[in-house]
Amino acid sequence: MMWQTSLRATATVLALLTSQVLGQEDVQTETQTAQIVSTKGVILDTILDWIDAARLDQTTYNGQKYGCKCYPGRPCWPSANKWNNLNRTVDGTLRVNVPAGAVCHNTFDGPFGTIQTYNEAACADVKENFVSYNEQWTVEKPADGLWTYFTNDTCRPTSNPSDPCTLGSYGVYVIMATKASHIQAGVNFARQNNLRLIVRNTGHDFVGRSVGYGSLIINTHSFQSIKWTDKYTGPGSYRGPAVTMGAGVQGGTILKSGHALNPPMALVTGECATVGLSGGFIQGGGHGPWTTLKGLAVDNVLNFEVITASGLIVNANEWQNHDLFFALRGGGPASYGVILSTTVKTFPDLPATGATLYLNTTHTSDNEVIWAGTKIFHKYANHFVDNGLYVYFEIFPYQFRVRPFVAIGKTQTELQAIVKPMLDEFAAAGIPHEFGINEFPTFYDLYIDLFEAEQAGQTALTGGWMFNHDDVANRNDEIITAMKNVVSPAGRPDLFGGMVGHLFNPGYNVPVSTSAAHPAWRNATDFVIVVLPSPEHPSLALKNDLQNVLTNNMDEGFRNVSRSGATYVNEADPFQTNWQSHFWGSNYPRLKQLRKKWDPLGVFYAVSTPGTEDWEEIEFNTRLCKKL
Repeated sequence: MMWQTSLRATATVLALLTSQVLGQEDVQTETQTAQIVSTKGVILDTILDWIDAARLDQTTYNGQKYGCKCYPGRPCWPSANKWNNLNRTVDGTLRVNVPAGAVCHNTFDGPFGTIQTYNEAACADVKENFVSYNEQWTVEKPADGLWTYFTNDTCRPTSNPSDPCTLGSYGVYVIMATKASHIQAGVNFARQNNLRLIVRNTGHDFVGRSVGYGSLIINTHSFQSIKWTDKYTGPGSYRGPAVTMGAGVQGGTILKSGHALNPPMALVTGECATVGLSGGFIQGGGHGPWTTLKGLAVDNVLNFEVITASGLIVNANEWQNHDLFFALRGGGPASYGVILSTTVKTFPDLPATGATLYLNTTHTSDNEVIWAGTKIFHKYANHFVDNGLYVYFEIFPYQFRVRPFVAIGKTQTELQAIVKPMLDEFAAAGIPHEFGINEFPTFYDLYIDLFEAEQAGQTALTGGWMFNHDDVANRNDEIITAMKNVVSPAGRPDLFGGMVGHLFNPGYNVPVSTSAAHPAWRNATDFVIVVLPSPEHPSLALKNDLQNVLTNNMDEGFRNVSRSGATYVNEADPFQTNWQSHFWGSNYPRLKQLRKKWDPLGVFYAVSTPGTEDWEEIEFNTRLCKKL
């Protein structure tokens, strides 16, 4: 059940803060006079105009000279009049950012002062949704992150109102954009005032790219348009069915919309319903239940409507701004522009069969038996994807579960035959388990029945790695040993981890890609996300310790076993060495050059994306600065 909490108390807080912080004077808005002429393959100089960009704010930290983004308290920080002018330019959609949990605290200590925030009724709603890990509730917030580790966890809902509440790593202001011009104004304001800029769609983000200390946030979630067509007539050679979706459209929403058509239509989405497709999902590559049959999401993109770092709207496709089209298809989230809409290929939905497999303490108290079953399952990973399947599985202490096996376009009999060798080996080894299988009229029906909602509000670090066909065929025992080390990291009995695995192969039907995604994905079998839970409010020393365990203990085991050399930019450790090669392989040098072309000043920033090597968060992971 989705809850819509009362916003009355929060609205009061926002109105109070806005009246305190935004000036009362009217300042005339500068007119945007640059024009874009639609041409085939021609980029006009106006697209790459940086003449109005503000300089970096210079400082020295630990003996190193930096040029930093501008932050509250610095002389470069925009005046109240400038913020007031921006608010009018975006039609009053500028908000002072207050975390949702503030209503459970007596006060919110923000960058502009302390205000009273406690509201018992509103707090009850917040706690009910937060404790139940309600993803969609968090998605609808202006700036809150679904997973809180990188927010600095400084304003969680609490039963003790005297607990402190600060902004932590969240942005200072947020534009709740409803028009393209609002996004343009935000990009221009950030560039002209040297502000850190965060683009936030749903907040479905494992590695902190949707939050940023002291930043201006642009929220794109209101862009919910969906337009289906039976025959695409835009740039390029493709003339099949397609859909154009606004930046804020989520996977579950568009799958539901496609299911309502006659005949039902589908597209490549993530497995989680709350993922916004046009944001980091597609810009990172995009994998999901249709990937083995239809490739990554980026293999299906036809056109982007995008706002560049110079604040102008362009189309990027096979004919127009082709280099930008390449970069946006897997070249890194929040790196080259703000996507307004994406047009992708669609295809008829098909009957499907799904299955589940459970092995846990209800079946055996012997953990080695659980691992023996896990090893048997994973030995057949190549077999599963080579038969066109997608498989989603989880491994946590004393628990192995597959929910689900996805066989699109296959009958129950066909899926039963595919999994039979695995089940026969389970029986021969005496592995207790629970297995279920069902047919569904369409994939969408399977999706609704078998895919479970993820849980927001938790705090953890995320790593992971991709294992290819050769890894599984020749090193499966070593992979399982590395997996055991994730669950129980060597030398750290005080910690435990878990894994979320995805069996798919984008190269099954799309062996060659023109996208920026790592070429190694064309021989993939298993992408495993590593999860290392963190306590709430970890100290900086503890954060450093946990990061070391993730990078040099858990993930290191995977890297040592595998020969793939690849992992997924959206769901892996951004602080690993050689992230450039691991995320993009041979595509990285081109992507770095394109970043210099389309955003040479760093208007956009997301950790461990092309061209960000010289940027870092100094002063205890706060100010974003570039080494000089």
